[in-house]
Amino acid sequence: MRKKLQVSFATKLFLSLLFFSLIVLALLQSYIWNTTETNLYRSLGEKAQIQAKELSVLPSLIEYVKEKDTNKIANLITEIFEQSDASYIVIGDANANRLFHTANSPLYSPMVGGDNQEVLNGNSSISISEGSLGLALRGKAPIIDHGKIIGIVSVGYMIDGIYALHIKQFIPFIFFCSLLFLALFIFSYCFSKAIKKQMFNLEPKAIALLVKSQKSIMESIFEGVIAIDLNYKIININQSARTMLDIQISDDELHEHDLRTFVKSSDFIYKNDNQTEDIHDHICYFNNIIVIASKVRVVIDDKTQGWVITFRNFDDINILSMQLTQVTQYVDNLRALRHEHLNWLATLSGLIYMKRYEEAQSFIALHSADNQSNLDFISAHFKVPAVCGLLIGKYAKSHEIGLNLLFDPACQLSALPSLITETEFMSILGNLLDNAFNASLKNDHGNKTIYLYLSDATDEIVLEISDQGCGIDENIRDSIFEPGVTSQEGKEHGIGLHLVSTYIKKANGYITFEDNTPYGTIFSVFIPK
Repeated sequence: MRKKLQVSFATKLFLSLLFFSLIVLALLQSYIWNTTETNLYRSLGEKAQIQAKELSVLPSLIEYVKEKDTNKIANLITEIFEQSDASYIVIGDANANRLFHTANSPLYSPMVGGDNQEVLNGNSSISISEGSLGLALRGKAPIIDHGKIIGIVSVGYMIDGIYALHIKQFIPFIFFCSLLFLALFIFSYCFSKAIKKQMFNLEPKAIALLVKSQKSIMESIFEGVIAIDLNYKIININQSARTMLDIQISDDELHEHDLRTFVKSSDFIYKNDNQTEDIHDHICYFNNIIVIASKVRVVIDDKTQGWVITFRNFDDINILSMQLTQVTQYVDNLRALRHEHLNWLATLSGLIYMKRYEEAQSFIALHSADNQSNLDFISAHFKVPAVCGLLIGKYAKSHEIGLNLLFDPACQLSALPSLITETEFMSILGNLLDNAFNASLKNDHGNKTIYLYLSDATDEIVLEISDQGCGIDENIRDSIFEPGVTSQEGKEHGIGLHLVSTYIKKANGYITFEDNTPYGTIFSVFIPK
């Protein structure tokens, strides 16, 4: 079976343009041919008629025709004919019989063609008739003497001669059309090549498949994706973004809409300071939704053409993050407790090996009382189980790393406000304690003690954590709650205080910090109940 010939789109476009050019040129040539032919016949007909009229009023010719002096007529007209471009000149009498013919036709024979009667009636005429020499364009005029028609003047142009003249006049236009066709050929070839290059050498079917694949890929992305141009007009958007922003407009109506119609205010998108750089994993508000968003420039030919914004509901990330944080905290707490118990067991084992039983008994009583005292205090003052577990773990960790976590006797917590979840509050408490631990370990001059005050005795929850650590660098004090800002080393830092600030703002609270005396920092959190 013969395989069907596959013709590329560029070849089809080239051939189509070439075929169209040929049709246009053919139509143009036909129009010009007919127009020039009509004008040529009209001009030569008028010229023949004018010559006939001029000859018919010559006094000498009138006299010679009246006398029917063929010799004098021949001498007169022959001299005039030599200066004319007409094919022939015929002089006839009142009966339309020849008195002279430049082609030496027989005299006194009838003038043929059937177009003499109108002239004999006194009117000049232009006609195309078959004469003795063939088909010709003829202009005729009557010879009048004192109101009486005594003869006919006929000036003719042979049709074959007119055709040859027409061809001669048309040759430059044919040459011009040939050059024009060559130019259109080159243009069609270059244009088809340029289109092929613009289409990355892809066929329309491949482009259609690519567009459909791109749309399917966009719709399969769980994150919201919005592409915008430099004027914030929406170029593309996927279903996840439409769902999260509650956009009900159809795709046809949505394209070219301003993004500000759907995302009312966001410095992350519209702030002029961040238009020349990419932003990754930024926590911000899209309307009333907390999202983690990234904005990446679309750069084409070294010029920014727009941005692609990807975002995901912060609650989804938060749930995963909190689950991981809880697991990490449980593991961390267990590791601290295990390490501390191993130290106790090693000490107790040494005392027993040395048979110092009374000291071993005292050691057990001392540590049991200390642990039980802290467990009793935490259980009695904090009624949120998750917070109790976190504080017990942080207390054990502080002892493991050589720090001392002290609780203010006035601490109490009955319940959390509805605007903040347990996991969010644990993130606030855990991050602030971890920062206090790290700062305390960096300062060799402090007393390694961290004080914690947490109370809901008033109309707001008050959390205060103070340390005698290294303090906050002056260079980052104004931006400490922004993402990525940290005094610690490592890319994984710089998000904790930003999360703390985000959760507190979400709960309509606020956070402050100040220098501690003689060293360190005091963080204070206020969350209305």
